[in-house]
Amino acid sequence: MDYVFTVRKVSRGSFVAEPGPARFLKVPLDATAPELSHQVRKSDWLREVLDASAGRMNIKTHQPMGDLVIYVHGYNHSPKTMLERLRHLRVGLEAQGFTGAVIGYDWPSADSALNYLEDRWDAKQTANQLVREGIESFVRLQRPDCEINLHIMAHSMGSYVVREAFDYADDRRSLASTSWSVSQVLLFGGDISASSLEDGNPKGSSLYRHCNRLTSYHNHYDNVLSLSNIKRVGVAPRAGRIGLPDNCPRKGVNVDCSARFAAVADSYRGDEFAGHRWYFTDETFLRDAYETLMGDKDRASVSTRELAPTGNMLALRASPASRIDPI
Repeated sequence: MDYVFTVRKVSRGSFVAEPGPARFLKVPLDATAPELSHQVRKSDWLREVLDASAGRMNIKTHQPMGDLVIYVHGYNHSPKTMLERLRHLRVGLEAQGFTGAVIGYDWPSADSALNYLEDRWDAKQTANQLVREGIESFVRLQRPDCEINLHIMAHSMGSYVVREAFDYADDRRSLASTSWSVSQVLLFGGDISASSLEDGNPKGSSLYRHCNRLTSYHNHYDNVLSLSNIKRVGVAPRAGRIGLPDNCPRKGVNVDCSARFAAVADSYRGDEFAGHRWYFTDETFLRDAYETLMGDKDRASVSTRELAPTGNMLALRASPASRIDPI
């Protein structure tokens, strides 16, 4: 079963690329896309997700604990594409030993590269739902007898959704008065300005304030995030292409994936946007993500990393060159 909460509008029985009320879905494994018939009550959905998250034991307290990852997709996604990539992440992380739950937040993105600006507008308008219907609900349902670590993995414009959501949370009285945080935030191929994540920038301050660690994976060969792309005229350099700024807060971790992508690029021949979406099927990235989510190792001790040639940041190891076959 795949768990998704969506804020897409329903028109003629189908989810469309316009904002709508939150709905909570249990998607069968044999379904190719989320459907309205998959909707269940929010309370039942939340309980099942929390139960699915509790997959390990705290060695200190001997109490059950677990991990919950919320995946936030990028722009140019239909519900079908969102589900496919959610499954790639879930299956890929499980193959590395992950025993928690991986769920999807489906915001109203269109299935067209021409809708970039409209998608960005919808992303901003619905970011608050990620907090109100997702993060806030899970924070309030934490049980003293079962510690659940909440994590976020955001791809492409999903990084923008997350940044705006955290900023909104600080303005929401019910959460602002509560001490809350997520454990790990992983941004990969982040379609978000690198400068917004520098130390002291108010746009990114809430994001850093409410996480234990923010890891940004970037790829210099990401042509989707290239400033030469016509839809990006006037857009600031993106974190998913150039990395976090040198003066980012201590919580920020830069991981350069350029050498790793170059090592596996031939296996993606024929996909002109591979540099932006290869993460979902790369075993080295998924291993790195798994170890990051577990939080047991220092940033420099993750087994898939080495010091980048420049010496001022970490990089994914280029080998072994392997990828995961499509589901």
